[in-house]
Amino acid sequence: MVENIRLAFQGIWGHKLRSVLTMLGIIIGIAAIITIVSTIKGTNEQIKENLIGAGNNVVTVQLNQAGYPYDMSWSDIPQGVRIITEETRQELTRIDGVEAVSLFHSRNYAEGVYYLNTQFNGEIVGIDENYLSVYGLQVKTGRGFTDTDFEQFRKVALVDTNAVTNLFGGESPVGKVIELQNDIFTVVGVVALSEEFAPTINSLNDYWLYADSSSGTIYLPDAVWPTAYRFDEPQNAAIKVKNTDVMANAGKAAADLLTEEQIIGSDSDFDYRSQDMLEQAQQLQKMSESTNVQLIWIAGISLLVGGIGVMNIMLVSVTERTAEIGLKKAIGAKKKRILLQFLTEAAVLTSMGGIIGVISGIGLAQLISAMMQIPVAIDATAIVVSVVFSTLIGVVFGLLPATQAANLNPIQALRRD
Repeated sequence: MVENIRLAFQGIWGHKLRSVLTMLGIIIGIAAIITIVSTIKGTNEQIKENLIGAGNNVVTVQLNQAGYPYDMSWSDIPQGVRIITEETRQELTRIDGVEAVSLFHSRNYAEGVYYLNTQFNGEIVGIDENYLSVYGLQVKTGRGFTDTDFEQFRKVALVDTNAVTNLFGGESPVGKVIELQNDIFTVVGVVALSEEFAPTINSLNDYWLYADSSSGTIYLPDAVWPTAYRFDEPQNAAIKVKNTDVMANAGKAAADLLTEEQIIGSDSDFDYRSQDMLEQAQQLQKMSESTNVQLIWIAGISLLVGGIGVMNIMLVSVTERTAEIGLKKAIGAKKKRILLQFLTEAAVLTSMGGIIGVISGIGLAQLISAMMQIPVAIDATAIVVSVVFSTLIGVVFGLLPATQAANLNPIQALRRD
């Protein structure tokens, strides 16, 4: 085998221009596939990172009715849905892959919320003691909620940075009071994500998809939620998982558990369903991949053309080396030896094309990334598969010429000029 490889390199080096032109189809095909796969993977990772954010591995489990999220803002308290207890929350924390669980109430569009003459149109959330840590929020100014706030039903509130801008005009809100449902709440702190994260915006579509245009969020202790809104409102659950890989499974398990324990009656049209950002990322990734799979098939045609080129040049090589083949067979070389020699030469030729194609593809992917601000991620699996596939192309398309060489009659081969 080593001798065959040496002879293959010797033959390639002896016909450098012809060998390069023969490998060109392989090089172009492999380079195109590496570039496309790297771009797809890079784009998918950006989508995932933009939607999920930096370390925010949280699945939201919401109450649904007939397949749609149940909005407490416009609906009555649902009949046949229990309040989630602390015992049930503890059960949720024991689901495989779950790190922490928070229960919360929410209003997506607040009404009756004012600071002086400014009306607030953002989100109101009634949170428990675990909410801030689950969502990775930390207090930037002022203080957070204390155990006493929950135990004594204090009418206090936290706001995020968007609310500071839109409701308080950018001034520090700590110590100021807001009117909420005809009641007075004192702002005690400002919260923000502990890991600041900004999604990558490369186009107007990216802006509308990722940009945060909300008016902000006001947080209340869940203990005082009934005084502002209603008693016995079912909560939603926020499930923090160990990593994004277990988000879907953990979310489904949590939703199934809550549906089983919180919904009264098997014929109820209420259930709990998980909605995690990873699912949205996967949907966008599928859209991105589907538009690029066609490009991969087109690049694959280049490999087919390259394989035909290899077959053609190997047939020419067999014709040129007829006398050599006849001489080898005359002195005792077996058909298997001749077959293996020409297959090795074809495989070495296409393997070199594959390696050059991989290097070219990586370079092209980096160039496109730099010029068009498109993220790329080099896939080691794609590199290995490409080189192996190019080698197989040499074996498959070199089989006919090799078989023809192995079947030459040594007497007729020696007679041929």
